[in-house]
Formats: sequence, C-alpha cells, structure tokens
Amino acid sequence: MSEHARADREQMSVEQGIAAGTSMGAAVILITLGVLSLFQGIAAVAEDEVFVRGLEYIYRFDVTGWGWIHIVVGVLMILVGIALMTGATWARATAIVLAALSIVANFLWLPYYPWWSILIIALDIVVIWAISTWNPSRASA
Repeated sequence: MSEHARADREQMSVEQGIAAGTSMGAAVILITLGVLSLFQGIAAVAEDEVFVRGLEYIYRFDVTGWGWIHIVVGVLMILVGIALMTGATWARATAIVLAALSIVANFLWLPYYPWWSILIIALDIVVIWAISTWNPSRASA
C-alpha cells in the first residue's frame, strides 16, 4: 500500500471515529432535546399564559395545540434516541426525520420563544450532521 493511500485511509478512519463519537453524542443530544421538548409542551398545555407572543405572524396557532405537538415530538425523540444508542439501524433514518420535524416545529415556534427555538434548531442540525456522516462500515475498516 502506498504512503498516500495509507494517509488517506488514516484520515478517513479519524474522520469516521469523530463521526461515530459524535453520533453517540447525537443520540444523547436527541434524548435531551426530546426531554426539553416534552417539558416545553407540558408547560404550554398546562398554562397558556407562560408563553408571551410578540409579533403577529401568518402561522398563528393555539399554544395548547403547539404544546401537544411538542409533547408528541419529544416522546418520539426520546424513544428514537434510546434506539440509536443501542445501534438500531432504523433509528438513524428516523432520528434524521424527527430532527427535521423538530426544526420545522421550532421554526414555527419562533414567535413564542425566538432564542430558544434558534438554539434547538442549531442542535437539531448537529444531530442530523452527526448521524448522516457516520458510516459504521468505514469506522470498523
């Protein structure tokens, strides 16, 4: 094996090791985001006055309805995050879809909690990146 090929293989191995570690981190972040989404939904359902809306946007929804959406997404994220930690292959695609749904839900949640929504969107992007760049077969090669 040439020196150049060996360097490329080592670089790929390092990148996949980082992606694998980040994927486990993504599972933890996904579970954490699920718990936070669950609590956010419970707060919205329990007391509508907790959230103060600033500007009026085209996509106005009832806060209680949004609370239930966050509860459902949160529970699904927790379950898929646990499955992702166990190595279930179906959990990778499901986690990406849930993170994408969370991005949309938090984008629509911007009028209620703008900075929080932006933070959650950024963490969802990290989850999608980490899961989509990790290739288990390359990491073991």
